[in-house]
Amino acid sequence: MSNMQKIASCALLLLRTGSCLLILLQIPLGGAYTTADKGIVSSLRVPRGRSVLGDPGMKSEKVRVAVEGWNFCNRVGIESPAAPSPRWADCTDINCGNSHTPGTDRCVAKHQVTDLDNNLKTGESFPSGTFEVSNDADLYVVEKEKYLASLCEENSSGEPWHFWMIMLKNGNYDESSSLCRNFAGKPVKFFNPRNESELSAFPCFGPGCMNQPVVFQNWSNPLETVDEGSQASDSRPTLSGSIYGTYDVDQAESIGSNDFGNASYFSVTWTKNETSGSWIFAHKLTVSPKYPWLMLYLRADATSGVSGGYPWETRGMMRKVPSSPNFKVVVTLNVIEGGGRASQFYLIDIGGCWKNSGEACDGNMDTDVTRYVEMIINPQTPSWCRPDNLALCPPYHTAINGTRIPRTDTNNFPYTAYHLYCSPPNALNAEKPFSVCDPFSNPQPQELMQLLPHPEWAVHGYPEKKGDGWVGDPRTWILDVGALSNRLYFYQDPETPPATRVWSSIDVGTEIFNGQQPVSAVWTVSDFDVLIMHTPDY
Repeated sequence: MSNMQKIASCALLLLRTGSCLLILLQIPLGGAYTTADKGIVSSLRVPRGRSVLGDPGMKSEKVRVAVEGWNFCNRVGIESPAAPSPRWADCTDINCGNSHTPGTDRCVAKHQVTDLDNNLKTGESFPSGTFEVSNDADLYVVEKEKYLASLCEENSSGEPWHFWMIMLKNGNYDESSSLCRNFAGKPVKFFNPRNESELSAFPCFGPGCMNQPVVFQNWSNPLETVDEGSQASDSRPTLSGSIYGTYDVDQAESIGSNDFGNASYFSVTWTKNETSGSWIFAHKLTVSPKYPWLMLYLRADATSGVSGGYPWETRGMMRKVPSSPNFKVVVTLNVIEGGGRASQFYLIDIGGCWKNSGEACDGNMDTDVTRYVEMIINPQTPSWCRPDNLALCPPYHTAINGTRIPRTDTNNFPYTAYHLYCSPPNALNAEKPFSVCDPFSNPQPQELMQLLPHPEWAVHGYPEKKGDGWVGDPRTWILDVGALSNRLYFYQDPETPPATRVWSSIDVGTEIFNGQQPVSAVWTVSDFDVLIMHTPDY
């Protein structure tokens, strides 16, 4: 079976069952691709630099995975009485006996997290540690994440790390609920991602539309791998596990028995690539009429402090937070099914935080601003930044030679390099015309820069043209994220010193919004690494 046939078979299995473990194990991803495999260069070399991840390149034999659930404004909001606080983890070690001693070579899983831990509900005491118990769901979930991290913690050279984070987010917003704070301060027209004929900027079927997901787990356990053309493999067994679920609470029981129907659905399966040694994370996301806007990302978050979009303590994989311009990201992405026209698929999405004054964020949600840079690779995503729509363009573009090109320069500004730009709601001196980022979907003001494949970005290893890295074109990417993010415009108040652009979250995945009918995206991620390039202090 060829690699492309395996990919096709995997897609069918994902659609039917939510997993494709054995087939994925046999697909050589990343640098293991030969030149015969479309889009992968066999001589690709990872740049020299020091990884800031606890699990560089996803090569650890241990499973370190967590799951987070958010409502539209990155909060928990209202929980159903029977639901656990929306944090889950699978942190599993594999212990194998001595293969030279008969009867002692069996590998067993050692689970650091139990069902008791994952099923903790708001207000319940933690089994160990000094974590604060609260009856406020938004406060309790922060402590639960810290508690789970304490069970999963690894230590590399005195620098603790915890887990890869699977992020699930529900895009439904009940505007009558007042669950999300409005950072615009007064009635301000903000960018509406939906069609102008819609009655509301946000989908919601009625009370309860902002619920958290129902999550099922298949705990990581040893998986005996099988090589092509042989009955058994001499290779060491590896772990494999998964999570899956739905936002359609009334259909959760059917989801548990693999009967998806018209329900929303998500799944993430992790297993080892025999050739490269990297974990392969296989994802599937399906939106439904009741839940037409859903997000699923695999994140590398800071191991302490705030992460992109969150003004509270988080835990994660990045032992040191990178800053522009001195870091690169390596990732292998295989998009099997794109999710249709409404899928904003991010090859890379980075999130950081600094104030409009250029100062570092300090937890003040009135003045801290989350900044995002997102490379969208769905070729059906248009450029909304146009000469006749300057409000969705940054005020200027910085060319690779440092020249600033104003957006009014219709002969030289690269409009098609941008999907959209929107300004923070608290930007008091934004250059007109401007469009304000939606003031609800983060716990603090946000600024958003969404990019499209273009020769301007290709000099940094990003896609050059539409279709690069899309369905049928799996690639290992070496992205000079630091250099690109250093070129981009970000708002600052006049006469303030330039901010240090720090990025506490880096992720890959998609958001599918305003889907008119059930549609799915299917993809795999492997070889993920974040490298700091030769700085004096690292």
